[in-house]
Amino acid sequence: MGINLIVGLGNPGSDYAQTRHNAGFWFADTLARSQGASFKLESKFQADVCKLSLLRSDGARQECWLLKPATFMNRSGQAVASLAGFYKIPTMNILVIHDDLDLPTGTVRIKQGGGHGGHNGLRDLIAHLGDDFLRLRIGIGHPGKGNDVVGYVLNRPSKPEDALIHDAMDDALTVLPHMVGDDLEKAMHQLHSRTGS
Repeated sequence: MGINLIVGLGNPGSDYAQTRHNAGFWFADTLARSQGASFKLESKFQADVCKLSLLRSDGARQECWLLKPATFMNRSGQAVASLAGFYKIPTMNILVIHDDLDLPTGTVRIKQGGGHGGHNGLRDLIAHLGDDFLRLRIGIGHPGKGNDVVGYVLNRPSKPEDALIHDAMDDALTVLPHMVGDDLEKAMHQLHSRTGS
């Protein structure tokens, strides 16, 4: 069946727009631009939403919703569960893009299911949906000390880090047809070999 809902995680508002924690929003914005689509605030879902017709790896087109929660990160699950419930989209057909402290800056990985790893957006999604959704993890690096994490994720990356993160997103966009078309093995192989082991 493939992916019918793509979710970028982040915090709304200009104060957070350029922070590391908003890498999921950056990807969603990049994807929307690449498809000539624009977001519209849907108050019933508490989210910015647009609809895409994405090319699958088998050459077919896949209708897919793209969503950015308009709530703060720790309440992301509400918006996603609302749209998924309305359109009857199973959790396993949802792709969530999020920043990841456990990956080096500019590394990107695909993962099916699993825990939240301390990520507040994932924690809330799992509470609302269960954990069986696909994740695209965008590495932002780690500050080194646990006490520094909040300040780190809520600050801007340096220019070199920003370039690495956006390059990784470009790599992820190239394998999106495999991910949308349910050919995860091919997507993982292509993406993980491109961005290192």
